[in-house]
Amino acid sequence: MSGGPLKLVVAGPVGAGKTSFIQSLSELPVVETDEWASEAVGKEKTTVALDYGLLRLDGVPIHLFGTPGQERFCFMWEVLVEGALGLVLLVAGDRPQDLPQARRILEYLTSRHPVPFVLGVTRQDLPRVWGPEEVADYFGLEARQVVGLNATSPTSATLALVRMLELVTGKEWQGAW
Repeated sequence: MSGGPLKLVVAGPVGAGKTSFIQSLSELPVVETDEWASEAVGKEKTTVALDYGLLRLDGVPIHLFGTPGQERFCFMWEVLVEGALGLVLLVAGDRPQDLPQARRILEYLTSRHPVPFVLGVTRQDLPRVWGPEEVADYFGLEARQVVGLNATSPTSATLALVRMLELVTGKEWQGAW
């Protein structure tokens, strides 16, 4: 990898761990647009526009943009994915009822802006969650395109990012690109 700044989008249903994922990776304090939820979304506050963080990999800035999870903000999904190097779609492993919405988000984004993606199954630190293999089967994806992670763990989030970059570059991680 070389050149100018890169853009990575993190999307998924409400509560999948998008903000936590970006917080785990960003070298700067994350810009969040959380507001009090105006409808029942399973938590008090939710992202209404975007989250933004910055990570440098081998000196190359990677701009991290998180989308809102609610479908009513889909206009932001399209704005944020434009020009992206890749997409990390997160889904909570303990919320299989969110898988259909995650599929809709993925189809919406990739149909408008074909972009390489990896699917991250969060909350792998909890008991009785769907694993990456089960989610890969649900989405009809190759196993290498789905990773399990804990969005609050910098190491776990970095491994998901590495998988995304491997898909984009066609090279396996060996410490640098």
